[in-house]
Amino acid sequence: MINITAEVSNTRNDHDVTLTTNGNSHSITIPPKATGFGSSANGGELLFLALATCFCNDIYREAAKRGITVRSVKVDVSGDFDDAPGSVASNIHYRASIEAEADTDAIRDLAHYTDTVAEIQNTLRLGTSVIFESVDAIPVT
Repeated sequence: MINITAEVSNTRNDHDVTLTTNGNSHSITIPPKATGFGSSANGGELLFLALATCFCNDIYREAAKRGITVRSVKVDVSGDFDDAPGSVASNIHYRASIEAEADTDAIRDLAHYTDTVAEIQNTLRLGTSVIFESVDAIPVT
């Protein structure tokens, strides 16, 4: 079992992101919005980044299992959201460019297989529950 947490801490002009997998933490830099509050990256962008990152990382993982040396991976993800609170993404598509020491058929087979085992893609395709557990309400006086 792999345990992953993501933490966002935001105050005026300060946006900190900490990611942790099995107790190993690291930070990524995402600046705050120009207004100073919130993230300059929206949730849809980060969702699509998760899809692109998952596929990219999994290409290298699956290629190593097949003895294929991958030199580069580029993944483009796009989709749509309605301009209304609570809307869900639609029309999500992604494409990849993979440079590897293998023939065209082997690279295409690797990509198609990787798409079937990419965890973030499968999470969205199959759906999973997301539960809001609680809020610590801290009044300012």
